[in-house]
Amino acid sequence: QCRLRDMTYSAPITVDIEYTRGSQRIIRNALPIGRMPIMLRSSNCVLTGKTPMEFAKLNECPLDPGGYFIVKGQEKVILIQEQLSKNRIIVDQDRKGAVGASVTSSTHEKKSRTNMIVKQGRFYLRHNTLSEDAPIAIIFKGMGVESDQEIVQMIGTEENVMASFAPSLEECQKAQIFTQTQALRYLGNKVRRQRMWGGPKKTKMEEARELLASLILTHVPVKEFNFRAKCIYLAVMVRRVILAQGDNKVDDRDYYGNKRLELAGQVS
Repeated sequence: QCRLRDMTYSAPITVDIEYTRGSQRIIRNALPIGRMPIMLRSSNCVLTGKTPMEFAKLNECPLDPGGYFIVKGQEKVILIQEQLSKNRIIVDQDRKGAVGASVTSSTHEKKSRTNMIVKQGRFYLRHNTLSEDAPIAIIFKGMGVESDQEIVQMIGTEENVMASFAPSLEECQKAQIFTQTQALRYLGNKVRRQRMWGGPKKTKMEEARELLASLILTHVPVKEFNFRAKCIYLAVMVRRVILAQGDNKVDDRDYYGNKRLELAGQVS
């Protein structure tokens, strides 16, 4: 009927509500709030459980597999979308052949993209909220890992790994940044201001700390400004880039292991 008359094959959505008007308690059952299309051959469809003979009587093809919807007389199918994996380190090469890593972080509340890039043998973190690329050693110090030795131990103590990371540590020395406070002050000057009306005014250092905790690598949780897990994740990103540089072991973006097939109704 819906196919022939250009209608939508749908069912009403009803809710039971209870509210108070003044001192009176009002209960309304089966209140319609809208309609939702029904998938053909689903448990709510009129065709469910019918025999081929009954299909013929209803002028339906018994071989029709169903699984689609009828909206305004048109048969519509929900398609699958192919997306690069979220919350996963993808090591890639840019047009100039420089190796870098990127992570598209996605949680229920926030989405953000964090890039690790290499310029003149030094590692930098690139993020929308920073006005310029931040040296990675300063990011580590801002997260509370003040000792150079500890940073190197997180990334790896192999000879080639240490040699690759040494210029980044030297850059930190040149900038004269040795403590978390100095690093946060440096990052605070690089934060792009988000204008928040009516909110409490934050110092630049607080903004930088907030940025490291909640916007860079959003999906790695930070509780009470304990950055341990995030530091390790960042160290793995640096390590992956260093190891990919020599042997050209970049990730294949077309490989299905690095992708997700998204269906309808996914929130994350």
